[in-house]
Amino acid sequence: MIELHWGSPLTLVVTPDGDTQTFSTIEQAAYWLRRKWPVADDARDRALNRIDAAQHCMVSPGTARRAFLHAARSAGFVPEDLMTQPARQ
Repeated sequence: MIELHWGSPLTLVVTPDGDTQTFSTIEQAAYWLRRKWPVADDARDRALNRIDAAQHCMVSPGTARRAFLHAARSAGFVPEDLMTQPARQ
């Protein structure tokens, strides 16, 4: 199996303590969605479907990445870059 590149690595804050997880490939995202995801909801199911479709070249890796980000937000995860931005006044 080859790993499918889906753009620059995506780092998510995955715990209230600020622990992070970096996702470099679709395969890493799929593993987390299947094995370590904290909620089983429609967003997770859609992300798994999009990732499977991308692995079979039926949709773009970007489509899978966007679905994964949506599922991450649904699960309460936040992209690390949003956590490091200063508060707006």
